[in-house]
Amino acid sequence: MNQAVVLWNKCLSFIKDNIDEVAFDTWFKPLVPIDLKGNILKIQVPSKFYYEWIEEHYLQLLKIALTKYLGADAKLIYSIKMSAEAHQNQDHLMDLPSSNRPPVETRNRKTTKTFVPEIKNPFAFPGIKKIHIDSQLNQHYTFDNFVEGNSNRLARNAAKAVAKKPGGTSFNPLLIYGDVGLGKTHLANAIGIEVKSQFPDKTVLYVSTEKFIQQYTTATQRNNRNDFIHFYQMIDVLIVDDIQFLSGKPGTQDVFFHIFNHLHQNKKQIVLTADKTPVDMQDIEQRLLSRFKWGLSAELQKPDYETRKKIIMNKLYADGVKLPDNVIEFIAQSIKTNIRELEGIIISLIAHASFDHREINLELTKEIIQNYVKQTKKVYSIDMIKEIVAKYFNVEIEDIQSKSRKREIVQARQFAMYFAKKITNKPYAEIGKSIGNRNHATVLHACKTIDGLKQIDKEFNKFYKDLEIEFSL
Repeated sequence: MNQAVVLWNKCLSFIKDNIDEVAFDTWFKPLVPIDLKGNILKIQVPSKFYYEWIEEHYLQLLKIALTKYLGADAKLIYSIKMSAEAHQNQDHLMDLPSSNRPPVETRNRKTTKTFVPEIKNPFAFPGIKKIHIDSQLNQHYTFDNFVEGNSNRLARNAAKAVAKKPGGTSFNPLLIYGDVGLGKTHLANAIGIEVKSQFPDKTVLYVSTEKFIQQYTTATQRNNRNDFIHFYQMIDVLIVDDIQFLSGKPGTQDVFFHIFNHLHQNKKQIVLTADKTPVDMQDIEQRLLSRFKWGLSAELQKPDYETRKKIIMNKLYADGVKLPDNVIEFIAQSIKTNIRELEGIIISLIAHASFDHREINLELTKEIIQNYVKQTKKVYSIDMIKEIVAKYFNVEIEDIQSKSRKREIVQARQFAMYFAKKITNKPYAEIGKSIGNRNHATVLHACKTIDGLKQIDKEFNKFYKDLEIEFSL
């Protein structure tokens, strides 16, 4: 190993400890040490854009690393790797003064002709695709094991079209929406898996909105917002699950807006999933919602009887299990909500038969389903909670949303906030915005009021217990 490689590896080790992993992989891994002469290190970069970006954002870090191992008079030469047609390299000598914005002396060692590489898309520079980006895809969610039916045919066909020609159809973005457990995540992953199979060179990334928010928060705290944006702008097919969770996150919405625009303008494919249509999403900027509507919004509905039978048989085939026809038909007739519950019943049935050494028949199936239905808690949204509370107190939802200070409406509003927090455990601010656009302090006060009065006020205690029964708590 030559001296340049040894020195550069030491520098990389120091740099890696001082920036986040994504920035390191994006901007430093592609750099190649070429030569070391005295106090001058020469490294090769993929493009002019690379060295300009590094100078602007990481010059001070490079200065510290190089002076640590080469001394105070360390110098760095960038050798720009030109295209094969150019048959030349362009070198740039960078001194490392103490100033964060130093003058840069440049010179061309190979020719006196000035050459500036043309970069139409500054994020598509040579070598960037060699950086390994884990697609984060669930390999079990393929088109082959996604059962097609009347309830999902449009969404599935649109997904297949997108996977066949990512960024090249009018379905960009493709928004797949529907209730919990109907296959949104499955279909989104299937698109990514198919694209990777058909187009190995394309960079595909699946990310949940919660993970995206977490990454952005970390990047902001580390002053790496630009790196975060540029990383996502390099993706060819970006799949974002549960986009409705951007609600109430103006900073994250803003950064996603810029990423969305860049990808869309460069004909990169965007796939989104949500539990509702854009028009029903609350606390998301209109400029972003309008972009969600640019492509196709495809709904996944609850599967009909025939589709439910197909789903059951597909699951049994995958698990190598055979069930009597009357058992399959009974399950398909009994479980009408979503695919997860269908699969949950089958798993429970097989487990009980195996552990209890019982034959899988209609009697056992009825027993399992009866217990399963009792134990399965319904998933409530804040809107559903408002509807149930409004009905219990015999008021309108609009009353709960209003600024009315009538006693019965205030009670209903406080109970709606209380059970929204207890059941969904969403942040106080998000609950407040969903219930009359109130702040977090109002929701916190409502929760404390209910907690206090149910202990000392018989009427409040009755309201509380009745609503607990309504919500099966």
